Amino acid sequence: MPALNIKKSIEIDAPIAKVYETLNDFHHWSAWSPWLIMDPKGEVDVQEDGKYYKWSGDLTGEGEMTVLNEVPNEAIDYDLTFLKPWKSKAKVRFELSEQNGQTTATWLMDSSLPFFLFFMKKRMTALLGMDYERGLHMLKEYVEEGKVYSHLDFKGESEFPGYQYIGIRTTCHTDDLGPTMQTDLEKLDEYMKGYEELKIDQPPFSIYHKYDMVKNKAEYTSGIPVREVPTDLPDHFITGAIPATKIFTLQHTGNYQHLGNAWSTMYSMQQNKKIKVRKGIHPFETYDNDPAETAAEDLVTSIHFAIR
Repeated sequence: MPALNIKKSIEIDAPIAKVYETLNDFHHWSAWSPWLIMDPKGEVDVQEDGKYYKWSGDLTGEGEMTVLNEVPNEAIDYDLTFLKPWKSKAKVRFELSEQNGQTTATWLMDSSLPFFLFFMKKRMTALLGMDYERGLHMLKEYVEEGKVYSHLDFKGESEFPGYQYIGIRTTCHTDDLGPTMQTDLEKLDEYMKGYEELKIDQPPFSIYHKYDMVKNKAEYTSGIPVREVPTDLPDHFITGAIPATKIFTLQHTGNYQHLGNAWSTMYSMQQNKKIKVRKGIHPFETYDNDPAETAAEDLVTSIHFAIR
């Protein structure tokens, strides 16, 4: 069967003993798991000693995980069994090292895909790698600050009125997505200072046209809704419109680096047929408060999928 091997690391500003104690007790895992956050109504049952847990949810499926071996402040091995949506097993491991009071946590997984999904190996490796990176960022925040600032609020269905906009369309490496998008929005905001009367009461946004996890490339348009398009747009600016449509909205509160939690949840809902996506209208996110005036943990971003 096609092998899946994941290895991701992160630096945590905490002693190795604190990181180890967090990882060898499953009572902590619900706080930072990149999968459990997607399914707040899912069931999680942790054994009293914290060495075993099982889960069941509409988006996360069913499975169980057991601590197999522990080397204090050095490594932990786990046995992971998936029961739904298909049966499979995986060996999971955390390796820890400390230098100058900081801990490097390395998260590894060795597993395999069912033979009939061989064609999905590259995509699944990229997808799981992103999940591991999301989880490690939440683990870091949980250990360092005692809490993960990432909350999902399922707003549900509503009617989106539609609007025209001015924007900048960009293709970049996924690692550069945040800074590049910020630069585009700053250019748009600076330009619109001369046309305040043309703005409408809707937040700035970004539309995701393509997101290639295997090639690590993203194509998006960042934009500002307007009542009327100015006649002297710079050459690299574009105009467009998001049509009126029914949407499903998932609101994320927290640091922008955790936005992947909301996007992964929405795509999981689509895959599990919890929402029926309308073709031809790309998903988009709106920035509902100003990052220049808002603490990172209080940033509100809404993810919108057009639905039928």
